[in-house]
This record gives sequence, C-alpha cells and structure tokens, in this order.
Amino acid sequence: MASTNNVTELIIVGLFQDPEVQRACFVMFLPVYLATVVGNGLIVLTVNVSKSLRSPMYFFLSYLSLVEITYSSTVVPKFITDLLAKIKTISLEGCVAQIFFFHFFGVTEIFLLTVMAYDRFVAICKPLRYTTIMSQFVCRLLVAVSWLGGIIHSMVQILVTVQLPFCGPNVIDHYFCDLHPLFKLACTDTSVEGVIVLANSGLISVFSFLILVSSYIVILYNLRNHSAEGRRKALSTCASHITVVLLFFGPAIFLYMRPSSTFTEDKLVAVFYTVVTPMLNPIIYTLRNAEVKNAMRKLYGKRGS
Repeated sequence: MASTNNVTELIIVGLFQDPEVQRACFVMFLPVYLATVVGNGLIVLTVNVSKSLRSPMYFFLSYLSLVEITYSSTVVPKFITDLLAKIKTISLEGCVAQIFFFHFFGVTEIFLLTVMAYDRFVAICKPLRYTTIMSQFVCRLLVAVSWLGGIIHSMVQILVTVQLPFCGPNVIDHYFCDLHPLFKLACTDTSVEGVIVLANSGLISVFSFLILVSSYIVILYNLRNHSAEGRRKALSTCASHITVVLLFFGPAIFLYMRPSSTFTEDKLVAVFYTVVTPMLNPIIYTLRNAEVKNAMRKLYGKRGS
C-alpha cells in the first residue's frame, strides 16, 4: 500500500468532540468492555469445565462467547483509550488490520449463529436422530467452516481495500476503521468497491438472517405436535438465541445493506453492535438458561468454598 499512497497515518474523528462528553463515555464504556470480557470468558470456562454442559448447543455457545471477546477487542480497547486522547490516530496498515479482524470475527459470529439455529432445528424437529446428526465430528466441522467463512469474507474485503490509492485527506469520520468511512478517503471512484462490499457484507447478513428466520418458522410449526410442557422447554432454549440474533443482525443489516454512495454513517448504531451487544449476549444466555446458571453456581460455588 505504501508505494501507491501518500497517506501513512489516519486521524480518527471519534464519537464526540466535547472532552467532557468523551471522559463521560470513557467512564461508561470501560466497565461495559470489562463486563464483555469477563461475562463471555465465564461462559467459555463454565462450558469447558462443567460436565453437565456437554451438548452441542453449549459447545457452540462457548465458541460464540469466544468470538464475542475477540470481536469486541478489535475495536473497543482503542476506542476507549482514544476517548482520553486529544488527537486520535492510527496507521493505514493498522486501519486495514482492524478492518480485517473486525469483519473476520463479525462474519464468523454470523455463521455461528446460523449453525446454532440449525442445532435447535435438529434438536426439536428430529429429536430421535439428534445425537447421530450432531455428532462431535459434525459440531467441530461446523465451527471450523464458520471460522473459514469469516476468513474468506474478510480476505475479499481487504483485497478490495488495499488496491485503493489514498493521497489525502486523512481524517476518517468514525471512531474506528471500517470500509465505508475509509472508502470516502480514497482519491478514486469507489462505486465498484461499494457494490462488492454490499454483495459481500450485506448479502451474507441478509441470507443468513433469512435462513435463521426460516429455521424458526419450521421449528414453531413442528411445535404444534408437542405437549404444552414440551413447547415451553423448546421455546425457552430458542428464546435466548432469537434475542441475540435480532440484536446482532438488526444493526448489521441496517448499516451494510446501503450503497456507499448514499451511506450516512450512524455512529450510535455502530456503538450498539460493537460495544453493547457483545456484553448483552452472556447476560441473555445466563439469565434465560437454568442449566448454565446451575453449572455456574456449582462450579464457582465450589471454588469459593
């Protein structure tokens, strides 16, 4: 990139300009990030240590929590430290690296959420064949495919980005590096690149979301033949996943399904899916899941005593 660019460093505008507001945001967002790391870390540890959480659902949940930690960590630590800095800068290479890992972990999470919906579909609609279909090998394969899909998606984004020339200005109107704000700095027409991003990011989000919705429509249809108690238990296991899906996919589709030429960055929406949502996921899964709560009580109760 250095051979075709005059720009080697970018200045980040940030979320707010008022220093007092920025300090208030620092006080607010630092505990949120720490809660994200600790909460998701506890889920990963609990699932891997507890003998009562050996089903595929919790296997996928542990990887989802791991991805939440890494996904949030690509953006939030620098965002928090920048809140205390007068001039917020990042190298062009560092900006590209942030875009790569942000999209890598973000799309990996999308695929994991889709895999978790398939797991619930098999568990509810094909209960007698569940252990056969969702074998340990299949579960590990699905997780590996999710990570591979994230890498392929992110590589496409980076291959599009590194070919763009950046000759100034060097002020990125955001609080972290993402494709649309960076495209605005390129000293060339980026309409083709915008279409590629739309196809790569937006369509993955939409198609995955449609698969998820279809899965739960089929699940709800099949629950008609279950008893009231059976429906209650099945819906209880699905409710947490549906909530997480809506919290994640809503902002993602809102931001990435618009062409770059008419794109107006909504920083508050971005804050929601980069900072807030990763913290909410462990809360949603633990508060609504009795098995996880009981496993945590047993595990950490014994350690405390």
